[in-house]
Amino acid sequence: MKAPVISSWFGRGQVAAPSDIESATLRSDRFRLEREGEWKRLEAILARMEKGGLKRIADDDLIALPALYRTAASSLAVARETSLDAATLAYLEALVQRAWFQVYGPRMGFVRWLRGFLMGGWSRAVRALWLDICIALFVMVAGAIVGWLLVAQDEAWYYRLFPAGGGETRVPGASREQLLETLGHDEGAFGLAGFAAFLFSNNAGVCILSFALGFAFGIPSLMLLVHNLAMLGAMLWLFNGQGLVVELAAWLSVHGTTELFGIMLSGAAGLHIGRAMAFPGKLPVLEAAAAAGRRAAVVMVGVVIMMIVAALLEAFPRQLVEDTGSRFLIGGSMLLFWLSYFILYRPAPQEQAG
Repeated sequence: MKAPVISSWFGRGQVAAPSDIESATLRSDRFRLEREGEWKRLEAILARMEKGGLKRIADDDLIALPALYRTAASSLAVARETSLDAATLAYLEALVQRAWFQVYGPRMGFVRWLRGFLMGGWSRAVRALWLDICIALFVMVAGAIVGWLLVAQDEAWYYRLFPAGGGETRVPGASREQLLETLGHDEGAFGLAGFAAFLFSNNAGVCILSFALGFAFGIPSLMLLVHNLAMLGAMLWLFNGQGLVVELAAWLSVHGTTELFGIMLSGAAGLHIGRAMAFPGKLPVLEAAAAAGRRAAVVMVGVVIMMIVAALLEAFPRQLVEDTGSRFLIGGSMLLFWLSYFILYRPAPQEQAG
């Protein structure tokens, strides 16, 4: 190997670049020049898409976009393998990342998705689960009746269904005055925000568990619905013994029409997946379960919203409003709202443009 050529001029020396560095530089330049036209075209298409979506893109460019993306990704892989210059690597990495987002990324932003979800997407998903909702409703009513009958025959069932702590007054043998005190609130609005957060966490946990257990052919979801409503049936029996079932129903209706509706939808969503696995029809089991899961997931996103609303209703109006008629009015209004939204509100599906 030749030694570097050194020349001196007025005491200054210059060293020739080694041949391997010159070769790498020439190779990087040649690599870039051979493909630069496709990179620039891809960059121009991406710039137009980022500014105005698909409306600014010609048909030829739109058809060429996937091929240009794959070419750029291949160029990036070659550039990394052959250790090309840092500027080329950085340019290709940024270009491929932008192209990937346009080719495989979401077709709409969050605000647009939320608008479509609330303006018809959620209600359509709920109506698609009508059979599962009917089954879940039947199971919930049956669970409440079973809870009432079990406790009516043996009071020991009350403690099995509704475990009572040391200071709990809602137990068999409680007086009318003691039960009435549990339906009031004497602490004002202090601390209700934290109470709402706790209630949301608890209610959402029940709903998510009911949905998640649907993979076992929906049976655990139905059992969870029976258990939760059996607790309600036991409490109705207790208050009925003191002639307070109307007051309890009003107290529960403020948040219960929203909360129980959400629990019913979560159980129906879990059952929907379980039915798809048990009766997949012409599809393979996994494909049927995946399709059902996508439909049920839309419903569950809405259930989380309902649990937030229920927690706020339970923490504020239910605690601060003590009149029975006013409580029924709030609960009935919420039930009417949900029924109208899910059954009567049927806007035409919006086109999902890119």
